[in-house]
Amino acid sequence: MNLKTQISNTIKKYKICNKHEKVLVALSGGKDSTVCAYMLHKLGYNLEGFHINLGLGAYSERCEKSTKELCTQLEIKLYVYDFTKKHGSSMCYLRTTIQSKKALKNCAICGVIKKYIINKEARILKADKIATGHHLDDEAQTFFLNILKGAPELSASTGPLTRNISDKKFIPRIKPLFFCFEEDIKNFAKQKKLPVVYEPCPCALDSYRLQVRNFFKTLSTKEKKNIINNFDKIKDKIKKQSGKMNYCKICGEPTRKKICKRCELIKN
Repeated sequence: MNLKTQISNTIKKYKICNKHEKVLVALSGGKDSTVCAYMLHKLGYNLEGFHINLGLGAYSERCEKSTKELCTQLEIKLYVYDFTKKHGSSMCYLRTTIQSKKALKNCAICGVIKKYIINKEARILKADKIATGHHLDDEAQTFFLNILKGAPELSASTGPLTRNISDKKFIPRIKPLFFCFEEDIKNFAKQKKLPVVYEPCPCALDSYRLQVRNFFKTLSTKEKKNIINNFDKIKDKIKKQSGKMNYCKICGEPTRKKICKRCELIKN
């Protein structure tokens, strides 16, 4: 099955979006989000792009350049969120400040803050859905990581359409590439000569996921597919995180707790 057919089938089977909705694609400049936007555009969906420039020097500049080239090629609007201008410092500086008080990995901090930003900005931009480039390898790794952590319930809400509690302040996230292999995505991006930054984020060197990703390189595509297929079969039986959707007492954004993860990270 080719990539376009796989993505089209995923969208239809799980009803993750329709052509009347405004889909904001979270564009990093990497291959996965680039192919996600390219395919959704070719399938006729209503797209706009959103890119966060994290202020990581030349790397961030290359990523922003790639997203601009892609959106120009697809003739879709692009919103660039300049992290340094918005927050007065780069992501590296903010992350280091947080790590001086909390023992957390780089990617854990960056991931929380980026999710917070895009949900808030997508709401301002009146997007109906947020699309990300997460693929089968990513999802299998995440499920495996959560099992190693002893917390499979952290995967309970994931899927081609994120199954979170419905709330007016929370924009549903979709993953059109959920059942696509990373290698197929990479080959497609190179075949189409899409504007992509292939180098990894320079801050991802200490990621626990990186160790799991290296392990997954030893698995066959069949083994990886078995992991995600088995997850798909049991996800409804996994105990979900309890609690209703609340609003953070500090910033007012949606959270299951009294204070959202982002505010927990940056509070003194």
